[in-house]
Amino acid sequence: MSPARTPRPAPLRIALVAGEASGDLLGAGLIEALRQRYPDAEFAGIGGDRMRAAGFDAWHDAGELAVMGLSEVLRHLPRLLRLRRGLRRRLQAWQPDVFVGIDAPDFNLGVERWLKQRRREDGGPRTVHYVSPSVWAWREKRAAKIGRSADRVLCLFPMEPPIYARHRVDARFVGHPLADEMPLQPDRAAARDRLGLDPQRPVLAVLPGSRLGEIERLGRTFIEAAARVAAAAPGLQVVVPAANAACRAAIEPLLAAAGLPDIRVTDGRARTAMIASDVVLLASGTATLEAMLAKRPMVVGYKVAPLTYRIVKGLGLLKVDRYALPNVLAGERLVPELMQDDCRADTLADAVLAWLRDPAAVAALEPRFAAIHRQLRCDASIQAATAIAGLLNGADGAATDIRAHG
Repeated sequence: MSPARTPRPAPLRIALVAGEASGDLLGAGLIEALRQRYPDAEFAGIGGDRMRAAGFDAWHDAGELAVMGLSEVLRHLPRLLRLRRGLRRRLQAWQPDVFVGIDAPDFNLGVERWLKQRRREDGGPRTVHYVSPSVWAWREKRAAKIGRSADRVLCLFPMEPPIYARHRVDARFVGHPLADEMPLQPDRAAARDRLGLDPQRPVLAVLPGSRLGEIERLGRTFIEAAARVAAAAPGLQVVVPAANAACRAAIEPLLAAAGLPDIRVTDGRARTAMIASDVVLLASGTATLEAMLAKRPMVVGYKVAPLTYRIVKGLGLLKVDRYALPNVLAGERLVPELMQDDCRADTLADAVLAWLRDPAAVAALEPRFAAIHRQLRCDASIQAATAIAGLLNGADGAATDIRAHG
C-alpha cells in the first residue's frame, strides 16, 4: 500500500491531458472557464500551444499523443508507455485535486483508472473524462468500463448521457464547442469572396478526409464523383481543402487525372469551403457536424477495409443504422449516407446532383440544422467547468443536465 497522501494547501491544482489539436482547443477553453471560478488555480499536464497560452504548464506537448493506426501505435508503444509512467510519477508528486483527460481515450482512460484506484489508498484526485467515445455507435458496454476510470464523463452530444445512465455512470451533456464557435447564420458570400469564387456559379466542396488512409480509400471515388457532377452541372466550381502538405500531395494527382474544368485545392480552410459551397461531399466523421453547423446540404460517404467491415458487422459491434452526425442528432435521415459498397462515384454524384436540382429540399433542411445547432450551443467550456466544480465541491451538478434531454 502506498503512503498516505500528504495534505497540500491551496491553490487548487488541476491536471489536464490533451492529445492532438482538437483536445488542445478544448483544454484551452476549459482552462479559461475554470480560471473564472478559481483565479489562483494551477494547471499542468500534457497540452499544446493554445493551452500554454491560457496559462498551462505543459510537461509534454499534446503532439506526443497524436498517434493514429495500429501499426503506428505499435511502433510508438514503448515511448508512450514511458510517457505514461513518467506522467504517473509527476502526478503523484504534484498532487492535483482533479485530473481531466481530454479525448485520447486509449491513453487517458488508463491514467484515470490508475488515479481512481489510488484514491482508495491515499486520497488521490477526482477524475473526469472530457469527450465521450462514440458509445452511441458501437460497443455500448464500453460505457461501464469508462465509468470505472472517470468519476464524471463530459459529453458533447445529448444522446450520450442516457447511455451512461443505463450503466450507472455519471455523465453530463455540456454542449459542443464547435456549435459555440460557429455563427448561427454563416456568411456564404464572404466565404466565397475569401476563396476567390464566382458568387453566381454553383460550388461543390469535396472533403475525402484529413488522414492519408482516408484519402487512399476515398479520394479517387470522391474526385470521380465530382467530375460526374461537373459534367452534369455546367459552371460548377470545385474546392478541395487539404488538411496538410501530405494530404495535398496525395490529392493533386487524383485531380490531375480527373481533368476537372474548374477546381482549386486550398491549404486548410475546410470550414470556409463548406460555408462557401452549395453542397458538401465529405467523409463521415466530425466534418459532418461542421458542415451541418455551416447549414449546408451534404452527401456523406465512407469505406473501411473490407475485412474490418465484415468483422465489425459479423460480431454485432456496430449498433446504429445512421452514421453521419446530423442524422444521428436528428434521429432521422436528413442527408444521404453512402457507406461501404454503396460509396461509389455514380451514387455519390447522383446524390449531390439531387441537392443541386432541388432548392426546396435545401431550404427545408436549413431550419432543421439550425435547431440542432441551438441545442448544441450551450457554452460548452462554461458547462464543463461547472460540472468539474460540482464534482470538486461534492455537488451533483444537476444544472448541467438541463439540456441533456431538451
